[in-house]
Amino acid sequence: MINNQVIQKAIDEIKEISGAELAVMDLNGAQAAATFSADDISSVTIRSFIDSEADDSINGAFHYYRVVSDGVTDYVLVSCGTDDKTEMAARFALSEMTALIGAYKEKMDRNAFFQNLIMDNMLVVDIYSRAKKLQIPTDSIRCVFIVEIEGNSEISGIDTLRSVFPTGSDNYVTESDEKTYVVIKSLDPSDELESQAKETANMLVDTMNTEAMVRVRVSYGKVVSEIKQVSSSYKEAKMAMEVGKIFYQERFILSYDTLGIGRLIYQLQPSLCEVFLHEIYGEDIPDHLDEETLNTINKFFENNLNVSETSRQLFVHRNTLVYRIEKLQKMTGLDIRVFDDALTFKIALMVVNYMKYVQSHRI
Repeated sequence: MINNQVIQKAIDEIKEISGAELAVMDLNGAQAAATFSADDISSVTIRSFIDSEADDSINGAFHYYRVVSDGVTDYVLVSCGTDDKTEMAARFALSEMTALIGAYKEKMDRNAFFQNLIMDNMLVVDIYSRAKKLQIPTDSIRCVFIVEIEGNSEISGIDTLRSVFPTGSDNYVTESDEKTYVVIKSLDPSDELESQAKETANMLVDTMNTEAMVRVRVSYGKVVSEIKQVSSSYKEAKMAMEVGKIFYQERFILSYDTLGIGRLIYQLQPSLCEVFLHEIYGEDIPDHLDEETLNTINKFFENNLNVSETSRQLFVHRNTLVYRIEKLQKMTGLDIRVFDDALTFKIALMVVNYMKYVQSHRI
C-alpha cells in the first residue's frame, strides 16, 4: 500500500489548514498515520466498521469514514470530533486519500505493465489495450538502457535514476536486482536518435558517478519506434552487458550495435569454440597468460604490430620484445608479427575468455 510517510504528510497539511485532528487506520485496525494520539481507537471497532455496509459512522467522539477505491476498502479515516468544520476537513481528507490511492495503483499498474513488457509476458493485443488504459503512448521512440553497479557497493541508485526520469514522464525506471536497473527512455524524433542514445548512456554514467557515488557500466539496445519492440531493445541491452563483461571489460558504455566480433563469439556453440582452441593450442589450452605477456600483446596490437613503437612504449629493448613474441610463437605456433597470425591469436584470446565465462555460469 501507500507509504505511511506519504499519508502522514497529507493529513499533517490538512490539519495545518483546518485544525482538524485526523487518523488513518489500515484494514487490521493498526495506525498508518495520525495527527493525535490514536490509542483510544479500538482495532475491534475499526474491523467492525469495515465489516458493516456503512460509508461512515459516529462512535463517541470519533467519526469513521470508509476510504474506497475501485469498490474496495483500503483504509479507514477517523476524525476526532463530529462538528461541521471537522466533518468538512475529514471529507477533504477522504478525497485526498482516494486520489493518493488512485495515483499509487496507477503507478503499480504501470510498473507491472513495463515489467511484463520487457520480459515478453504479454500478447501484442494486450500490450496496446493496457497501454491505452494506462495512458502510455504506444508510438513513442524509445531505447532501453541497463545500468549495473560495479563492485560490492551497498548504495542503491534507484532514487538517483528516478530523480532523473521522474514518474509521470514518458520514461520508466525499475530494478532488475539490487545492483541492476532498467531505464526505458523516450527519445526526441526530431533529433538524431543514435546520438541521443549515446548521450543518455554517458549521462547515466556521469550521474551515477557524481550523485550516487558509484561506478556503473551502462549498456543499451537498438532504438525502437513501437511499444511492442521494447522487449527486443531490452534483450539487446542485456546481451551487450554480457558481451561487455566477457570481452570489453575496459568499457563503461556498451551499445548493441558496436559489439564487433565479441557478439559473434558470444553466439557460438561452446563445443565449436573448444575445437578452435584445440586447433590453436593443442591439448594444453591456457587458463590465462601472465600479466607481462598479456600487456605486451595488447600494446603490440594497439600499435598495429609495430615492433619499434611497442618496445618504446613498454620501455624495453627491441630484442627483448622480439624474444617475448618468439616465446609466444613457440607456445602457439603463431607469429603475431604476421597479420593473419595476429588476427587468429586475438580471436583465440577472446574465445578463451568466453569459455571461462561459460564454465563459470554452468549450473
